[in-house]
Amino acid sequence: MSQDRSRPADWEAEKYSRVATPQRDWSGAVIDRLELKGDETVVDAGCGSGNVTEDLLERLPDGRVIGVDGSRKMVEEANRRLGDDPRAAFVCQDLAGLELDGQVDHVFSNATFHWIADHDRLFRSLAGVTRPGGRLVAQCGGRGNVADVVSALAVINREQPFAGIFGEHVDPWNFAGPEETEMRLLQAGYEDAECWLEDRVARPEDPRGFFEASFLAPAREVLNDEQFTNYTDRLLAEMGQPTRFNYVRLNITATRRNGNE
Repeated sequence: MSQDRSRPADWEAEKYSRVATPQRDWSGAVIDRLELKGDETVVDAGCGSGNVTEDLLERLPDGRVIGVDGSRKMVEEANRRLGDDPRAAFVCQDLAGLELDGQVDHVFSNATFHWIADHDRLFRSLAGVTRPGGRLVAQCGGRGNVADVVSALAVINREQPFAGIFGEHVDPWNFAGPEETEMRLLQAGYEDAECWLEDRVARPEDPRGFFEASFLAPAREVLNDEQFTNYTDRLLAEMGQPTRFNYVRLNITATRRNGNE
């Protein structure tokens, strides 16, 4: 679908919070890689509705989390959940142009970077708000991720009436590989960059709700309710009414280099 991919989709926050359990389940191992002492300030880059932010706060009894998301509705939902906690603050900003009052100790991200088209700009932005020696630890969709969904979109988005609504089909995701990601990190101001792919399978309790909230946020902004229902029906039929979704996750670990080079 043709959409300004620099502008984050305004997700259905309550639905995503309810159905995105696989992403939250997978996030624990990513948080572990931060090796937190408990008193750091950490950016949750793409905090969504605050589910994983809550898990991150449990590791920071004397620290602080700044949750950042490009969706106003997600930030509102995160504030509703965690806004009374003095250790948490939430802002609605574009991660690829992030501006904070000072630098943070680390940046964490879960299931977000594949929604951002320009990873060079993204990593420069995150490096700019991270103190030297701070770490970037993330997991997102990587090369080969949700191939069945990608294939179904390529078919259905060229059918009418959706081709007439969306225009020329463009994949809504940026599923990068580890090699180019390591190079981008080094060029953005990081060192000790290590990236690798990992296979995962999601078996959501509500496959349709999960499919709509996880994959179809860009379409939800363009289609009315009837069109969105028909669109979901066609995609799920094309995929054979799946009850599981095959993921490839890109794991990212890097350290902010000293200086501004």
